[in-house]
Amino acid sequence: MLTTGPNLPVVHLSREAKTVGDMFRKRARASADYPAFHTKRDGAWVATSWREFFEQASAVARGLVALGLEPGDRVGILGPTLAPWAIQDMAAQLAGLVSFGIYPMQSPDQIRYLLAHSDARVVFVANSEELEHVLEAAEGLEHLVAIVPWEHALYEQYADRDPRLRSIHDFEGAPLDDATLEARLRARKPEDLAVLVYTSGTTGPPKGAMISHRNILELLASEDTLELRQNDLSLNFLPMAHVAERLLGFYGRIDVGLTTAYASSISAVLPELLEVRPTLFGSVPRIFEKAYGKIHSEIERKPAAVQRLFRWAKAVGIERVRRRLANQSVPLRLELQHRVADRLVFRKIRGVFGGRVRIFITGAAPTALEILEFFWAAGMPIYEVYGMTEATVMTHCNREGAVRLGTVGRPMREIECRLADDGEILIRGPWVFVGYFKDESATSRTVVDGWLHTGDIGEIDGDGYLKITDRKKHLIITAGGKNLAPANIEKAIKSTDPLISQVHAHGDRRPFVSAIIAPSPIETLEWGRDHGLVDAAVVEAHTRELLANPTARSEALNADMARVIAHPEFRQRLQAAVARGNRELARVEQVRKFVILDRDFSQEQGELTPTMKVKRKTLEEKFCELLAQVYDDAHPDVGLEPR
Repeated sequence: MLTTGPNLPVVHLSREAKTVGDMFRKRARASADYPAFHTKRDGAWVATSWREFFEQASAVARGLVALGLEPGDRVGILGPTLAPWAIQDMAAQLAGLVSFGIYPMQSPDQIRYLLAHSDARVVFVANSEELEHVLEAAEGLEHLVAIVPWEHALYEQYADRDPRLRSIHDFEGAPLDDATLEARLRARKPEDLAVLVYTSGTTGPPKGAMISHRNILELLASEDTLELRQNDLSLNFLPMAHVAERLLGFYGRIDVGLTTAYASSISAVLPELLEVRPTLFGSVPRIFEKAYGKIHSEIERKPAAVQRLFRWAKAVGIERVRRRLANQSVPLRLELQHRVADRLVFRKIRGVFGGRVRIFITGAAPTALEILEFFWAAGMPIYEVYGMTEATVMTHCNREGAVRLGTVGRPMREIECRLADDGEILIRGPWVFVGYFKDESATSRTVVDGWLHTGDIGEIDGDGYLKITDRKKHLIITAGGKNLAPANIEKAIKSTDPLISQVHAHGDRRPFVSAIIAPSPIETLEWGRDHGLVDAAVVEAHTRELLANPTARSEALNADMARVIAHPEFRQRLQAAVARGNRELARVEQVRKFVILDRDFSQEQGELTPTMKVKRKTLEEKFCELLAQVYDDAHPDVGLEPR
């Protein structure tokens, strides 16, 4: 079992630190010999202590200072979520700089925009593919003084391509001397900028959200958070360029001294869950939706007796969790039934995530109530939280003793929350961001009289729990004048069948709601295998391809997907799924007609952001002709009468 910190009460160093770099230095002293993180080398997990972590970051900080960077200069980091990302980020903080992340797999034009907009002085780069893009993007950017590959071998391979290339060896000597470190930390104040976080750009060029040291430290110091322990262990794989993993995950671990393990790759997350056996697990809702769908699709292939046992266990578990969350007593008979259900069914489900997770955290998009109830019933409590980049990650959360499934919880005690006349959620508090970098106009439109206009539409119940209904700009106004939230429609349908990956609801200025359905590739191929349309060996090969690269689209894969999707029984199955989803919706919200794509939405096609959010505007533009045809009575695709 991987080693962790001590089983002692959590001490929030954010409450006594002045900057993020100062907090990191304090953690290195307080937890010097305890593991900060584990990485996998030659098949074995190797621990790095907080002292070693600090020394490595301090050495890179020395190299940044030697380059002549001044406090407040910007440093970019481009690469997957691995230990070097964390080391380079903390190096920038120790050197008094402002760090920002660049999502992997961006085009040279996208990278150039970020490097130019930020006036980046240095960029760290993980691998050869990303380095090729950076070298193209960096042409003519005079403010950029150094491009630093993570590995020395990569520097040697490319050294003659650009004089600004530097070896990481130049940053791996002695740590920053005490006097220089102290001077650098003293030069930064709580109100100074700590990080830039570039939004994912669903509606236009990314905007650089300026987040101060005070924003971050005030958030971390709040008492209204989930109950963490110093001997907790997490598995780290979400993108560090995203505000949640960076500020709440990474900086949060520094604050309380938690240990993490860095997944070797995205494709290794599932097997490494079984090795690491984390106690904390944070992820986007899509992971839980996929897991829910996979569990139910596996059960469909089991004998009838197993299916009956599963349905019974699920019903028992959900009844019990509803009572417990409503603070009602659980009858002894139900408690005994749950023990049997847990031993026969739920324990195996928990085992997929390592068997030890006590807190699951999710946000960024709504999760269907039936999925939340199922995982809570299985002893896997998923706590939904809410926030946004401009509010330094989190303003609302469900937490132990204060959970209402289907909501994102109550506001944290330092936060004020109210609804505008049109239902938009407004936030005021100490960790509302400083503003957008180089964009005072956008800042003034977003923060008005101290209130952050989130752009989200919500409802607040009588006990103060917030429910997010949709983005304000996403609302559908039908030809009949009805305002509909597409997220509710999409969530209702997406959760009905594991064969469905994504749903895009459409109907603005239309007489009824239609939808585009994107199938789940692996589950669709498995359905094709079970119906004799695709050989088992071929499905296995495609599955390996998709696990290694979820956006893989070989000609053979395309052909097999098209064959399955064209099958009448497959289309009937999705028709039944949409009908089930419609039963959860008001009549005006129900999907009357839909079309099925021959693939999932993808980041490569420009349809998803790096954080897997659907780019609605892009979909509307790309599929405008297809959507227009849906409203033609002669259109041959699938139609439904609302119920």
